Amino acid sequence: MSLSNSGTNTLDYEITAVTKNGIWILIDEKEYFIPFKDYPELLKLPLDEILKVKFSPPEHLYWEKADIDIELTALDKPEKFPLKYKQ
Repeated sequence: MSLSNSGTNTLDYEITAVTKNGIWILIDEKEYFIPFKDYPELLKLPLDEILKVKFSPPEHLYWEKADIDIELTALDKPEKFPLKYKQ
Protein backbone atom coordinates (compact mmCIF):
# COMPACT_ATOMS: atom_id res chain seq x y z
CA MET A 1 0.00 0.00 0.00
CA SER A 2 1.36 3.42 -0.85
CA LEU A 3 0.39 6.70 0.70
CA SER A 4 -0.04 9.82 -1.35
CA ASN A 5 -0.07 13.41 -0.20
CA SER A 6 -3.39 13.85 1.49
CA GLY A 7 -5.24 17.14 1.46
CA THR A 8 -3.84 20.60 1.07
CA ASN A 9 -2.50 23.20 3.42
CA THR A 10 -5.46 24.59 5.35
CA LEU A 11 -3.63 27.44 7.04
CA ASP A 12 -4.69 30.76 5.64
CA TYR A 13 -2.49 33.81 5.83
CA GLU A 14 -2.66 37.39 4.65
CA ILE A 15 -1.17 40.76 5.36
CA THR A 16 -4.02 42.74 6.88
CA ALA A 17 -2.26 46.11 7.25
CA VAL A 18 0.99 47.91 6.61
CA THR A 19 1.45 51.00 8.75
CA LYS A 20 4.31 53.40 9.37
CA ASN A 21 5.21 51.22 12.37
CA GLY A 22 5.08 47.76 10.89
CA ILE A 23 3.17 44.92 9.29
CA TRP A 24 0.10 43.08 10.57
CA ILE A 25 -0.27 39.53 9.30
CA LEU A 26 -3.14 37.14 9.98
CA ILE A 27 -2.22 33.47 10.08
CA ASP A 28 -4.89 30.89 10.73
CA GLU A 29 -7.06 33.33 12.73
CA LYS A 30 -4.18 34.73 14.82
CA GLU A 31 -2.78 38.19 14.09
CA TYR A 32 0.92 39.00 14.43
CA PHE A 33 2.66 42.38 14.38
CA ILE A 34 6.10 42.75 12.79
CA PRO A 35 7.57 46.09 13.91
CA PHE A 36 9.85 47.91 11.49
CA LYS A 37 12.00 49.03 14.43
CA ASP A 38 12.92 45.38 15.00
CA TYR A 39 13.07 44.42 11.32
CA PRO A 40 14.41 47.54 9.54
CA GLU A 41 15.21 45.68 6.31
CA LEU A 42 11.47 45.20 5.74
CA LEU A 43 11.00 48.97 5.81
CA LYS A 44 13.34 49.27 2.83
CA LEU A 45 11.08 47.11 0.66
CA PRO A 46 8.49 48.65 -1.64
CA LEU A 47 4.92 47.86 -0.66
CA ASP A 48 4.42 45.35 -3.47
CA GLU A 49 7.42 43.33 -2.18
CA ILE A 50 6.18 43.46 1.43
CA LEU A 51 2.94 41.90 0.22
CA LYS A 52 4.83 39.00 -1.41
CA VAL A 53 5.50 37.25 1.88
CA LYS A 54 5.51 33.46 1.75
CA PHE A 55 4.43 31.32 4.67
CA SER A 56 5.83 27.84 5.22
CA PRO A 57 3.92 26.07 7.97
CA PRO A 58 4.21 25.65 10.80
CA GLU A 59 5.86 29.02 11.51
CA HIS A 60 8.16 30.42 8.85
CA LEU A 61 7.66 33.76 7.06
CA TYR A 62 9.93 34.59 4.13
CA TRP A 63 10.43 37.61 1.89
CA GLU A 64 12.40 36.28 -1.06
CA LYS A 65 13.64 39.52 -2.65
CA ALA A 66 15.15 40.75 0.63
CA ASP A 67 16.08 37.25 1.88
CA ILE A 68 14.34 37.93 5.20
CA ASP A 69 13.17 35.04 7.39
CA ILE A 70 11.06 35.43 10.52
CA GLU A 71 9.71 32.64 12.69
CA LEU A 72 6.37 33.14 14.40
CA THR A 73 7.85 32.11 17.72
CA ALA A 74 10.09 35.20 17.56
CA LEU A 75 6.98 37.36 17.13
CA ASP A 76 5.04 35.56 19.88
CA LYS A 77 7.84 35.64 22.44
CA PRO A 78 10.36 38.30 21.40
CA GLU A 79 11.95 38.30 24.85
CA LYS A 80 13.34 34.83 24.06
CA PHE A 81 14.95 36.08 20.85
CA PRO A 82 17.00 39.23 21.50
CA LEU A 83 17.66 40.91 18.18
CA LYS A 84 21.16 41.89 17.24
CA TYR A 85 20.88 43.56 13.88
CA LYS A 86 24.07 44.43 12.02
CA GLN A 87 24.11 45.82 8.54
